[in-house]
Amino acid sequence: MNTWLPHPGAFPRLVGFALMVALLTAAPWAAKAADCVPGNLDPGPRVTIQAVAVDGTLREVGGREIRLAGINLPRAALGHEPAQPLAEEARRVLEELTKGKTLDLHLVPKRRDRYDRMLAHPCLADGGWLHAHLLERGLAMVATTRDTTLLAAEMLALEKAARAAKAGIWKERAFRVRNPYETRRDIDTFQIVEGRVVSAVVIKGRAYLNFGQDWRTDFTFSISPRDRRRFEQQGVDLAGLAGRRVRARGWVTLRNGPLIQLTHPEQLEILPE
Repeated sequence: MNTWLPHPGAFPRLVGFALMVALLTAAPWAAKAADCVPGNLDPGPRVTIQAVAVDGTLREVGGREIRLAGINLPRAALGHEPAQPLAEEARRVLEELTKGKTLDLHLVPKRRDRYDRMLAHPCLADGGWLHAHLLERGLAMVATTRDTTLLAAEMLALEKAARAAKAGIWKERAFRVRNPYETRRDIDTFQIVEGRVVSAVVIKGRAYLNFGQDWRTDFTFSISPRDRRRFEQQGVDLAGLAGRRVRARGWVTLRNGPLIQLTHPEQLEILPE
C-alpha cells in the first residue's frame, strides 16, 4: 500500500489565493536551494543535529525534535508494509545535509505539532533552504496542514518542476498523480488527484466537488463549513468550479465513494485550460 507518514492532527493573508494560482501556473519558481527564503517566518533557535529518524524527524543535540513543516519524505518500512521507493535515498540525503551540522530554524506560527516536535523550515550553514534541497531532487512531497501553509506556493512550484523533470520519486509509478477513477485502490493513503469537476455543490454549508455522476460511488473532494470560509477568504468560489480542471492532495478515505477532505486552500490547485 502506498501510504505516506501519518497525517498530523497561513499562507500570508495579504497574499490572495489568485496569486498562489498564478505562481503555480507560471514558470517554475526562480529561486533555488541556495537561497534560504524563510526569512518571513519567525526566527527560531540555532540547533546542531545529532540524528535523523527514519521518518525524517531531526533530533538536535539537546534532545528536541524538529519536523520539516509542510512536506513528507517517502515512507520507510512500516510494520508489514515495505518502504516506498527512494525512502532510504531521501533519508541518506537528509542525513548528509544535516547530521552534525548547525541549522537556523524558522518556525511556523503554531510552532509545535501534536507530538511536541518543532515545526520548522531550517536554513543550512551555507544559507540554503533545506526544504528546497529535498523538493528539487524529488525526495519529498508537499503535504501541508492548516498550520503549515506558509511558503506553500514556493514549495508547490519546486515540486511541480521536479515532477516535470521526473526527478526522484516522480519517476516512480507509486507517486504518480492519480485520476479520480483509480482512487478506490488508494484508500487510507496520501495522494495527489487531478481531474475535471463534474458538479460542485454546497449542502448545509459543506462543499462537494464531485468527479462523477453518482456521488455515492464516484470520487469527491469535500470541504467542511468551517474550512469553506478559508477558501472564501482567499477568493475561491468552490460552487463555481464545475467544469474546471483541478488538482488537490490529501488522505483518501471511503465515504460512499473515495473522498479527500480539503481543510485549507493550499491543498487545491485550479489548473489552466
